[in-house]
Amino acid sequence: MQPMGMIFRKRYTMPVPAGAEITEQGGVRIARWQLRNGQRRSGEVVDCQDGKLRVRGQSRQFLARYRDGNGEIVEVATGCKDEIAARTVLTKLERNAELVRAGVLTTAETDIADHATSPLSKHVAAYERHLRAKGSDPRRMGMVLRRLERLARACRFTRLQQLSPGPVERWIVAQADAGMGAATRNGYRESLIGFGNWCRRTHRLTRNPFADLPRADQNADRRHQRRALTVAELLRLLKVARLRPLAEYGRGITPTDADADRAPRSRATWKRVPLTVENLDAAAERAREALKNNPGLLARLERTGRERALIYKTLFLTGLRKGELASLAVGQLELHSHVAFAVLNPSDEKNRRGSDIPLRADLVAELRAWLTERLEMLQDEASTKRKPIPARLPLSTPLFRIPSGLTRIFDRDLATAGIPKRDERNRVVDIHALRVTFGTHLCAAGIPLRTAQAAMRHSKPELTANIYTDPKLLDVAGAIAALPPLTPSETSLSAITVAHDAPQRRRVTS
Repeated sequence: MQPMGMIFRKRYTMPVPAGAEITEQGGVRIARWQLRNGQRRSGEVVDCQDGKLRVRGQSRQFLARYRDGNGEIVEVATGCKDEIAARTVLTKLERNAELVRAGVLTTAETDIADHATSPLSKHVAAYERHLRAKGSDPRRMGMVLRRLERLARACRFTRLQQLSPGPVERWIVAQADAGMGAATRNGYRESLIGFGNWCRRTHRLTRNPFADLPRADQNADRRHQRRALTVAELLRLLKVARLRPLAEYGRGITPTDADADRAPRSRATWKRVPLTVENLDAAAERAREALKNNPGLLARLERTGRERALIYKTLFLTGLRKGELASLAVGQLELHSHVAFAVLNPSDEKNRRGSDIPLRADLVAELRAWLTERLEMLQDEASTKRKPIPARLPLSTPLFRIPSGLTRIFDRDLATAGIPKRDERNRVVDIHALRVTFGTHLCAAGIPLRTAQAAMRHSKPELTANIYTDPKLLDVAGAIAALPPLTPSETSLSAITVAHDAPQRRRVTS
């Protein structure tokens, strides 16, 4: 005979919370404290063997202990504070166990029934553990979890059994009316579908309730369309990146409009002259002159400019994403082989496959010079501190020190170079636009689409051709000019006329 199940509140002990008030009632010490959400708690204070005080209490909700369909004794949370309601949950659990033992239900079916009434936050936490175990990118995992939490609050989903597409569709429509872009809406949709698929695979749901959520048309509603830079713009950008750290120090000053007509007795109200391509060289020369007696600062500003220009050039000539470039270390570079390349680890690549990134000869030469300079600095520092002088850079040394504010720095470099942030078609130039520039110039150079797709590391050629190729920089007019001429000469026109007027011969068959 199977033993009867039981419900109970779990007892526990915990350290006395900070700021708790301890009083005595009927010979029993009671601690009272307030939680962060404003709720008040209390519990009996007891002495431990180590001499410290602890609070003894019991869970507010009932737990159920019973023998499941496999004959094992299990404990589950009922989610009930009321004893009668908890006993009702226990009766349901024992009935399901009987049905499993009788072969009416399977264990998976009872698991689905048990999961349906448990808090949604519990399943989201389990999904987070699954993503961590799978090795998901921490930034993307955080974004997915934030999206799920936002949708749960907006649609008032508190338990797994409440998940349904209707509230989500209403929320998506409301966000679209409020101006949310199609790509962002699709991101929320993909997060929901991924969570629903995981719930189905782990027998939490019989089916994914979000599998048929409609997908927004991103091509008809592209909010952040990037454009490619021309060769002239790239050259200006690299020059500005190299000189601006130094030129900022040597910028001239000019009086404000209010002081323009008065004698310049004080420069307190003067302002800096904006940097442009035209005055960049002069500002850099003023900085070099002013820093003649401070060679350390001069060398640091020069080095910052060279590194920034090399970062931009590497992004353009490799098609790497900013995060991928930031992950590269010295040990991942092969600069002395017949074909130089950089090894991108699977954990650092967006598609998690890992790739060998070919490096062009001129970029290889600059990277060698850059690493040689880094090694000389490290050797000088070791010599100054009387430490062993290294013969080479540690393999874990980052290739570049990517600043946290690179996006803001890039925008300032664009402004100095005279490159508009947005063009007449509202297309934007940002750090990722250098990858678009890489793909566009590959196509403009006549590189076959399949080769360009491999260079971009795209899974589909449509992504390379449609998203990462700027048609404005393609020589469409030249391609049209290469079509066969349709203005025939006098000789060819006569030949066409004769051929057209010749009598048609019929083939007679016997």
